Formats: sequence, structure tokens, C-alpha cells
Amino acid sequence: MAAKITPRFIELTYEALLKSFWRKEALRKFLRSSHIADSHLATWSNDESKREFLDRTVQKLQATDRGKALIFQMARDLSEQTTFPDLRNWEDSPQKTADACNAVRELKAYLQAQQREITDEQGRERAKEKAREERQRIQRSQTDKSKLQQRLNNLHSLVGTQQGGYDFQDWFFDVLDYCEIQNRRPYISNGRQIDGSITLDGTTYLVELKFTASQADATDVDSLRAKVDDKADNTMGIMVSISGYSGVAIAGASGRQSKLLLFDATHLYLFLSGSMPFSEIIARVRRHASQTSAAYLSVSDFNI
Repeated sequence: MAAKITPRFIELTYEALLKSFWRKEALRKFLRSSHIADSHLATWSNDESKREFLDRTVQKLQATDRGKALIFQMARDLSEQTTFPDLRNWEDSPQKTADACNAVRELKAYLQAQQREITDEQGRERAKEKAREERQRIQRSQTDKSKLQQRLNNLHSLVGTQQGGYDFQDWFFDVLDYCEIQNRRPYISNGRQIDGSITLDGTTYLVELKFTASQADATDVDSLRAKVDDKADNTMGIMVSISGYSGVAIAGASGRQSKLLLFDATHLYLFLSGSMPFSEIIARVRRHASQTSAAYLSVSDFNI
């Protein structure tokens, strides 16, 4: 929002100019220092009053953006005056100085009020822009999440295949990137294939992904536990099995000393539905494991 030239603003600027500079030559010097062209100043005849000259000068300046900028700069310069050299050594200098101070004070107050209005309007515009950006972000987020869900739906025909496993792995880590969860994609450590890792709230989880037609069983749990036990004490494990788990697998992953958390397709679709961020789903299952020593918490028991 640009500052506004209003009749009141022009009136206050006039008065500040007229009261601050009693002699024509002093006013001419100020106007020249304010970048009013010498060719224009030369048109000021001896029989033309200061107000008359200012009337046509300001009218001409308002015709261009540069001219408007000059008016506002003059107003700001006038409002910052603290002394009035041209008003010294007159018989009524105290009165002239007092009048000039009042004119400058009124102009300054008007400029400050206008600046507050501009600032408030800019704040409102920033708030509107932020709201627009947030709406766009949500729309993009919903679109991206819809694409993730469609990708997972398309993978169901590949469950149990090697290609399906690779594609599911890529999909899962794309989900983590989407959720801005720190992660590392598959790597080999001490000769063991690690499907990747997640670092969340200061804890690092090794990831085991199962995209098989059958449920994950006890041997799958034992394999992940061996990888976790080979790492630092604060390392835990996350297994995601698209087809769920056998009762023996859940029992084997649970227990007082267990560091494993189990997730299945229902947890993935809980995130994709928008009901809960994926980081909160992980936190909910971990909290349940801490409270009960059970590594698996069904989505139906989330109580959301």
C-alpha cells in the first residue's frame, strides 16, 4: 500500500513550508535541495506569492510518480525539522518559530498516523498472503497424499513379487520424505542388509519392510531383532508388513526387553486417510509398547 496524497496532507505540507521559510529565497533553496528542477524554479516571478507558486508546483508534481515521491520526501524532511534558521532575527521570531513548530508537529503526527495505517494494511496483506499460501500448501499436500495412496493401491497386484517389494520400499521412503521424517534408504551394515532407518524424536529405528502375500512370522521378527541388537543401545526396530503378522510373530516381538514396533497396511491407510500424521502413528504404537510391552497396536484400538 502506497502513502496517499490527500487534501489534508497537502494542506499540512503547505503550512509547514510556509511557516518554516519566511523568505522566498530560503524556500527556493529548500525546494532546490529537494530536487525541484531549476527550470521550474526559474518560473517563479517576483510578484507571485509563495502559496501561489507552491499551488502550481504541487499540482505539477502530482502528475507523475516521481513527483509524488518528491512531495512525500519534502514532507518527511519538513517533519524532522528541529530548528528554523530562516525565522531568526525577526521582531516576532518567537511567534514565527512557535507557529512553525506547530505546523511541523501536525504534519509529523499526520505522517505517523498514515504510516501506522500503511503498516496495518501491510500486516493484513501479509496475513492474507500467508493464508493463501497455507491453503495452497494444504491443497498440494492433499494432492500429493492422494498420489501416494493411488501408488500403494496400484502395488497390491504386485504383493509377493520381488519387483513389488522394491516398489513398496521406494514408496515407503517417499512417504517419510513427504512427512519430513529424517530417514536413510536401504544400506548394508556389517554384512547385513538393512531396509533403511528412521530417526524420530531422538530415536533411530531400523526398518524392515515385508511386502509378502503371507503374514510376517517369528523368523522375520528374529531377523530384525538381531539387526537391532547389533546396534547402539538406543536403537529400535520398525517392521511394516503389508499382510500383517501371525500371533507367534506378535508375541515374539513383544516383551519387557523388546525394542520392536509392528505396523501393517491399516496403519499406512490411517495416515493416507488424513486421520493422523505418520509420526504420531509411530509415537502412539511406541507409547503403547512402553505401557504394555506389546509391540503391536491395532488401528481399531487407537481410539481416535
